Amino acid sequence: MKMSNPWLKVVAAVVLEPMWVLGMKHADSWFMYAITAFALVVSFLMVLKASSQLPVGTVYAIFVGLGTVATIVANWMFYGESLNVAQLVLIAVLIFGVIGLKLMEDE
Repeated sequence: MKMSNPWLKVVAAVVLEPMWVLGMKHADSWFMYAITAFALVVSFLMVLKASSQLPVGTVYAIFVGLGTVATIVANWMFYGESLNVAQLVLIAVLIFGVIGLKLMEDE
Protein backbone atom coordinates (compact mmCIF):
# COMPACT_ATOMS: atom_id res chain seq x y z
CA MET A 1 0.00 0.00 0.00
CA LYS A 2 1.49 3.31 -1.10
CA MET A 3 0.89 6.31 1.13
CA SER A 4 0.78 9.31 -1.24
CA ASN A 5 -0.83 11.87 1.07
CA PRO A 6 1.98 13.55 3.02
CA TRP A 7 -0.36 14.24 5.96
CA LEU A 8 -0.92 10.49 6.34
CA LYS A 9 2.84 10.14 6.68
CA VAL A 10 2.82 12.73 9.47
CA VAL A 11 -0.04 10.88 11.20
CA ALA A 12 1.86 7.58 10.90
CA ALA A 13 4.96 9.20 12.40
CA VAL A 14 2.91 10.64 15.29
CA VAL A 15 1.28 7.26 15.98
CA LEU A 16 4.68 5.56 16.07
CA GLU A 17 6.37 8.19 18.24
CA PRO A 18 4.97 7.05 21.62
CA MET A 19 6.03 3.49 20.78
CA TRP A 20 9.69 4.37 20.50
CA VAL A 21 9.71 7.02 23.22
CA LEU A 22 8.10 4.73 25.80
CA GLY A 23 10.09 1.80 24.43
CA MET A 24 13.32 3.56 25.34
CA LYS A 25 12.17 3.63 28.95
CA HIS A 26 10.29 0.34 29.27
CA ALA A 27 11.91 -2.11 26.82
CA ASP A 28 13.29 -5.08 28.70
CA SER A 29 13.85 -7.77 26.07
CA TRP A 30 15.43 -8.06 22.64
CA PHE A 31 11.94 -8.19 21.10
CA MET A 32 10.88 -4.93 22.76
CA TYR A 33 14.16 -3.30 21.74
CA ALA A 34 13.51 -4.43 18.15
CA ILE A 35 9.99 -2.95 18.19
CA THR A 36 11.39 0.28 19.66
CA ALA A 37 14.06 0.51 16.94
CA PHE A 38 11.53 -0.30 14.20
CA ALA A 39 9.12 2.39 15.44
CA LEU A 40 11.97 4.92 15.67
CA VAL A 41 13.26 4.29 12.16
CA VAL A 42 9.84 4.18 10.48
CA SER A 43 8.65 7.25 12.39
CA PHE A 44 11.60 9.33 11.23
CA LEU A 45 11.36 8.00 7.67
CA MET A 46 7.74 9.16 7.58
CA VAL A 47 8.78 12.61 8.82
CA LEU A 48 11.51 12.80 6.15
CA LYS A 49 9.14 11.75 3.39
CA ALA A 50 6.42 14.17 4.51
CA SER A 51 8.98 16.99 4.74
CA SER A 52 9.80 16.56 1.06
CA GLN A 53 6.21 17.56 0.20
CA LEU A 54 5.24 19.90 3.06
CA PRO A 55 6.96 22.77 4.89
CA VAL A 56 9.55 21.17 7.16
CA GLY A 57 8.84 23.52 10.07
CA THR A 58 5.16 22.64 10.05
CA VAL A 59 5.81 18.90 9.76
CA TYR A 60 8.33 18.95 12.58
CA ALA A 61 6.15 21.08 14.88
CA ILE A 62 3.17 18.79 14.32
CA PHE A 63 5.29 15.66 14.75
CA VAL A 64 6.83 16.87 18.00
CA GLY A 65 3.68 18.53 19.38
CA LEU A 66 1.20 15.77 18.69
CA GLY A 67 3.81 13.11 19.42
CA THR A 68 4.33 14.68 22.84
CA VAL A 69 0.59 14.64 23.49
CA ALA A 70 0.33 11.02 22.34
CA THR A 71 3.27 10.02 24.54
CA ILE A 72 1.80 11.73 27.62
CA VAL A 73 -1.59 10.09 27.05
CA ALA A 74 -0.05 6.66 26.39
CA ASN A 75 2.09 6.96 29.53
CA TRP A 76 -1.06 7.81 31.51
CA MET A 77 -3.11 5.00 29.97
CA PHE A 78 -0.56 2.19 30.06
CA TYR A 79 1.78 3.08 32.92
CA GLY A 80 -0.46 4.91 35.36
CA GLU A 81 1.35 8.26 35.22
CA SER A 82 -0.59 11.10 36.79
CA LEU A 83 -2.36 13.63 34.62
CA ASN A 84 -3.62 16.80 36.30
CA VAL A 85 -5.72 19.75 35.18
CA ALA A 86 -2.71 21.97 34.50
CA GLN A 87 -1.20 19.30 32.23
CA LEU A 88 -4.52 18.91 30.38
CA VAL A 89 -4.72 22.69 29.85
CA LEU A 90 -1.16 22.77 28.52
CA ILE A 91 -1.88 19.81 26.22
CA ALA A 92 -4.90 21.72 24.88
CA VAL A 93 -2.70 24.78 24.25
CA LEU A 94 -0.21 22.56 22.43
CA ILE A 95 -2.94 21.06 20.25
CA PHE A 96 -4.38 24.50 19.42
CA GLY A 97 -0.88 25.64 18.49
CA VAL A 98 -0.42 22.71 16.14
CA ILE A 99 -3.82 23.37 14.57
CA GLY A 100 -2.89 27.04 14.21
CA LEU A 101 0.32 26.10 12.41
CA LYS A 102 -1.61 23.95 9.97
CA LEU A 103 -4.14 26.72 9.32
CA MET A 104 -1.37 29.28 8.72
CA GLU A 105 0.48 27.08 6.23
CA ASP A 106 0.75 28.40 2.68
CA GLU A 107 -0.57 25.88 0.21
